[in-house]
Amino acid sequence: MEIVRSHRQLAAAAGGGGGGQGALPTYRTAPQLEVRLEEFELFAIDRLRVLKGISDGLSRGKKPQEMEKLVSELWKTHMRHQDPAENLNKDIISHFVLRLVYCRTEELRKWFLSMETTLFRYRFRIESPESQRMLMTEFQLPYKALPHSEFEAVKDKLTQVARSMGQSASVESVFFKVPFQEVPDLVASRRVYLSKGYAYVAMSQVVSLVVTQFRCNISKALVLTNRKWTATIKEQEKDRLTPIVEALSNAYFGPDYSQPKDAAEISLKDIDQLAASSFPLCMRHMLDKLRENHHLKHGGRMQFGLFLKGAGLKLEDALAFWRAEFSQKVGSERFDKEYAYSIRHNYGKEGKRTDYTPYSCQKIISATPGVGDHHGCPYRHFGEENLRAALNRMGVSGHALEEIMDKVKNRHYQLACTLTFEATHGVSCDSGINHPNQYFSESQKILRAKNQTVENRSAT
Repeated sequence: MEIVRSHRQLAAAAGGGGGGQGALPTYRTAPQLEVRLEEFELFAIDRLRVLKGISDGLSRGKKPQEMEKLVSELWKTHMRHQDPAENLNKDIISHFVLRLVYCRTEELRKWFLSMETTLFRYRFRIESPESQRMLMTEFQLPYKALPHSEFEAVKDKLTQVARSMGQSASVESVFFKVPFQEVPDLVASRRVYLSKGYAYVAMSQVVSLVVTQFRCNISKALVLTNRKWTATIKEQEKDRLTPIVEALSNAYFGPDYSQPKDAAEISLKDIDQLAASSFPLCMRHMLDKLRENHHLKHGGRMQFGLFLKGAGLKLEDALAFWRAEFSQKVGSERFDKEYAYSIRHNYGKEGKRTDYTPYSCQKIISATPGVGDHHGCPYRHFGEENLRAALNRMGVSGHALEEIMDKVKNRHYQLACTLTFEATHGVSCDSGINHPNQYFSESQKILRAKNQTVENRSAT
């Protein structure tokens, strides 16, 4: 890596807290350095794995203690550099790359801000008290510890608050008196004593003060970065950075399903049965519409066709499958002239001979289906009534259905699909659903295991 500044200078330039000794950066200023294009992307991908893991943990309703452990494990797994001296550089570089990636729309900015704030919160909590105080200075927070005389005057009230939270009768000795609007999370959860518009915040709670300032700084920075991106960077870097930046926000990091897993194959006669048992809702819907209309528009043919390829449908069977449906509407001759080429193309038999990969959930969710289109993600693109009806047809109802709809309302579409998988298969899916072919593959594993168990019982 060609770094213009030394490790210590880089940390200071980017607002590293804790005296610059590998502690928590505040990311106030982009560092002046040179980064190889490969590391520009790889560092960002590693940090994105952390943020997506945090998003999944929050969506699943993990408790603070569970989130603290999750964040620590994610960070150790993905953000350690092979050269320990470069850990801080990787941290800072990856943040600023993703800031560029996620500055481009309101929706992207909101997600990035929420995940980075959560990451910062849990990293701050494991810093030493000395480091925490230095970070407070770094953020230039204008709060001083409560004088002893004022502390004694409100000590009984502070004790009552501590007891209401189930803490011991002993009260911390260091408190900060701050305007209540600076710590909305503490006020909302009744974890501070309020008096005359001020909240009395314990040293163990200063994370709320620091996180509020951190969130404000990053929010402003994202807006400014978006202006720079739109005005100059996007066009200047159109042949180099722009393609990477635009691809990263929809990046998929799971297995490649361009080839069927475990050399699996599916046959034409089994498609309807497999759809009923193992297809995710998006693929069931497209099969239903294909059977009903004997046609799918380009977006649907790509999404569904590549899924079938990844599930194990051979090229010859794929041509027969699509021909059987389309010929009922356009005739066999027109099918061979206008549609057969694109099917062969998806299998890498035409054009550049590229072996196309089935679409991930992230790519499907980001699609924008038009009138007459049936591709995309049902959890995002269906109306509530249609989605409920579709899930009912899959056998999902009651509490499970309401839980899925709640995730949809909160825009956790992949988690909604994961809950659907769990409801229809009767097992938990801790890894989450990130790809339609993963859904199919995991479903088939479960069904094979159940069938094997039944056979073993019959044999005995």
